[in-house]
Amino acid sequence: MARSWDDVATQLVVERGDALTRYAYLLTGDADDAADLVQDALVRTFGSPRFQLTLPRAEAYVRRAVLNAVIDRSRRDGTWRRVRHLAVAPAPVDVPQDRSDVRIDLMRRIRSLAPRQAACIVLRYYDDLTVDQVARTLGLSSGAVKRYLSDGLRALSSSIEASDGATVGADPNRTEDDHVS
Repeated sequence: MARSWDDVATQLVVERGDALTRYAYLLTGDADDAADLVQDALVRTFGSPRFQLTLPRAEAYVRRAVLNAVIDRSRRDGTWRRVRHLAVAPAPVDVPQDRSDVRIDLMRRIRSLAPRQAACIVLRYYDDLTVDQVARTLGLSSGAVKRYLSDGLRALSSSIEASDGATVGADPNRTEDDHVS
């Protein structure tokens, strides 16, 4: 028996609502924005029951709607997005104290990436999806996902190296050939 769209929506919110909100939070860096994005994505996905959805397919639709909203917002608010961190304090993160500063720093760096790079990195390394699963989720080719992952990881690495050099000081004995890939 086919399940109604209402049953699927309810099950999605109950079983995967927290994961969807964490996904949105990793893309936005703001808990309130994340909750709003997930709510809007749920409304867009289930607002007009035109077709039957399975739970995995409904989750993919909602994730895609969240990503599209983040990309649209970044296009609209390009300048504000680049300087917002100067005006807004980071949201509190409920993680063990000894690792929280590292996680906050990494989340900030991920949010500084292009939206598709950030989405690919979040899905691949936080949600532990394969490249093909990320491609299906985002509606991209596997090659495009690999490129976004490569570019995003390179940008993260450069950002980390730049901040390590600025805070710790450069090692005078280190040469360019010493870089480990």
